[in-house]
Amino acid sequence: MTERHLRVNPITCRAHGICAELLPEMINLDEWGYPILVDGAVPGSVLSDARQAVAACPTLALSLVARRR
Repeated sequence: MTERHLRVNPITCRAHGICAELLPEMINLDEWGYPILVDGAVPGSVLSDARQAVAACPTLALSLVARRR
């Protein structure tokens, strides 16, 4: 079985915070505005929102990766 997980590239992230606005269930922001991802698989109930957050990232720092369980 395959699970989807969020990943952020800290080098390309510029702390716009759009991801946390679109997916507050899985992404929090630190005091500088950089994302802190909730550990674990993205639940099916928010998978569509996760895809939107990935697509909305202006620096393409957020990605959704498949992992085998």
